Amino acid sequence: MTSNDSSSWDAPAPGHISLGGNPGSSDDARPDSVVTDRAVVSAPDASAATPADLLPAAADHYSLFQDVSGEDLRAWADARSLAAEVLPRINDWWDRGEYPIELVARLGELDLLTDGLDVPGHRTLSPLATGLVNMELSRIDGSVGTMVGVQGGLALRSIMLLGSAEQKQRWAEPLATGAEHAAFALTEPDHGSDSVSLETVARRDGDEWVLTGQKRWIGNGVGCHVSVVWARVEDESQPELHGQVSGFLVDQSLPGYQGEVIRGKVALRAIHQAHITLTDVRVPLDQRLPGARSFKDTSVILFATRAGVAWGALGHALACYEAALEHVQNRIQFGRPLAKAQNIQVRLASMLQTLTSMQLHCVRLAELEAAGTIRPEQASLAKVHNSRAAREIATDARDMLGGSGILLENRVVRHRSDIEALHTYEGTDTMQSLIVGRAITGVSAFA
Repeated sequence: MTSNDSSSWDAPAPGHISLGGNPGSSDDARPDSVVTDRAVVSAPDASAATPADLLPAAADHYSLFQDVSGEDLRAWADARSLAAEVLPRINDWWDRGEYPIELVARLGELDLLTDGLDVPGHRTLSPLATGLVNMELSRIDGSVGTMVGVQGGLALRSIMLLGSAEQKQRWAEPLATGAEHAAFALTEPDHGSDSVSLETVARRDGDEWVLTGQKRWIGNGVGCHVSVVWARVEDESQPELHGQVSGFLVDQSLPGYQGEVIRGKVALRAIHQAHITLTDVRVPLDQRLPGARSFKDTSVILFATRAGVAWGALGHALACYEAALEHVQNRIQFGRPLAKAQNIQVRLASMLQTLTSMQLHCVRLAELEAAGTIRPEQASLAKVHNSRAAREIATDARDMLGGSGILLENRVVRHRSDIEALHTYEGTDTMQSLIVGRAITGVSAFA
């Protein structure tokens, strides 16, 4: 599961962030320049970065993020510092479909894996900081953002919110540091959007659970340490639990656990998803998450990560917008930069309008979450809006780059492909729209 050249991982020294505007031009450091993937330059330590360094005015038209400070700013800068380590290599990983799993430990070293959870010994990120980290990692690459989403947002969150004290003691620290790797195994070959109807079964047999079934599209589902497997309980001795969905901690090395990397993806190619087959896998009784007593408890985990998808979409859109702006400022056609063409400026202004609306959705979600008043349908609305908007910006950016838009080195096509995965996971566009529709009308139309 690890990349073929994992032994050669040699991250640049810390304190490098991407600050540049137009590579090779005399105005690289101007205040309104944009962060670009190519201009990864030496800079002060991430702790000294300012919001304007991380998101210049050309991409923050309403100055929504220019007053970010303190721990929120430090977390954001830490996430951005990975650009210098990842961007020089991401196209090779992406092109070859390699998973640099060592990067999970690097994320842990920067304390970016907790996804806003309260984990002893680790900083607890505010909703705004959690979103900014998600945005920034997706701005670098969708696979990197997904690493945090799987390890922290889903697997670690399941254990911290629904696990026993012993389970938290065993897994909190190694998952938060990236020393061990975890999967969240919910989706099945025949049950994606209707995951409530899952068919994987956990049958009580004496002092063990016996798990049988299949899972699909499971990040970290093979070659890692533990999978949080969601299954329907068969235990007539516990009527309140019998027939309900619960979570089980399954060691991936157990007999009967078989994972196979799904090949042929055209999105999120720097992280592996697996097809898992569980054939009478036996786990002790104490490996069930005691707080997971029905699918409603599973939904708590999914709801908590949905806002993160909106932030991730923002990161992808930001990267595409920046790539388009860089291109038109440097591309000379008919004796002048494309940026001097009226049509180009109108299109950039339209992209910025869409980008700013995405930012507003995200900032408001963070405010609601911080106040403890966020509702599921609000996160669903933001997820639908931002995934659609990211698609729009990516498509426009790819068109503005012309033939260069299909090259990985110009990054738009990579982000555009990854947006397609984001558009589907954590609940499809249709499912999230139905959640919003139910809130509007008071009537469920899922079936």
